[in-house]
Amino acid sequence: MTLMPDLVGYIAAALTTASFLPQAILTIKTRNTESLSLGMYSAFTLGVLLWLVYGIQKQDYAIIMANLITFVLSGSILCYKIYNTIKAKKQSRKPG
Repeated sequence: MTLMPDLVGYIAAALTTASFLPQAILTIKTRNTESLSLGMYSAFTLGVLLWLVYGIQKQDYAIIMANLITFVLSGSILCYKIYNTIKAKKQSRKPG
């Protein structure tokens, strides 16, 4: 019966995406990325993108939806992190 594996997939997708939401919302709201590693977030976002591609190739809607939502959120956070990193480097080069 395929209902059970699909149900497990949807529950897993909901739980992993929901567990990521509070941190994502806080980071997007405050735009504070000081404690985040650029390398880790880059790898995480790329990994989520690859899971999304995998889900599309497999036509697995649980994987697609979870990773689409997570990719949008992690991509937004990664953009803030890159912006904040560039801004901090520019400020540290200013004669003071």
